[in-house]
Amino acid sequence: MRPLTDPDIRNSFINCSKGEAKRLSLPRDLDERPWDDLDFLGWRDPGAPDRSYLVTEREGRAVGVTLRFPSSQRGFLHRSMCSLCLTTHRGGGVSLMTARKAGPAGREGNSVGLYMCTDLACSLYLRGKKVPDSGARFEESLTLEEQIARATGNLSAFLDKLYV
Repeated sequence: MRPLTDPDIRNSFINCSKGEAKRLSLPRDLDERPWDDLDFLGWRDPGAPDRSYLVTEREGRAVGVTLRFPSSQRGFLHRSMCSLCLTTHRGGGVSLMTARKAGPAGREGNSVGLYMCTDLACSLYLRGKKVPDSGARFEESLTLEEQIARATGNLSAFLDKLYV
């Protein structure tokens, strides 16, 4: 993924107003992010524990979505799998993230959900740059490139649902 700037990110959001995008908290470490290892930029809002953001590239432009998830965490014995990268986590490592739809449907309160890594570090889990709290990912017969293509395809399918 190409490095994104503050204006790139703020102008990318498809499911919130320009005023909301202007007020949201951006990561302070944009210059330090491992951009070459990211398929999307994801972060949690430090001021709103139930809110996260995700920005990716589609057709040469940045596309961002605001996400909400329940603040209650599950028990530590329960394991869940991320629908994007297929990484399993214990406890609250996977959350149902919901995004308000774009346009009139979103203004009417319609949303779409997907189970994702709560820390939105899917790209780093795929590449082995970050280890899940469960200790390891399942060994797959797919190559890394195929796993990345599957994850980005899953993300693209999720984003497509925001426009319907």
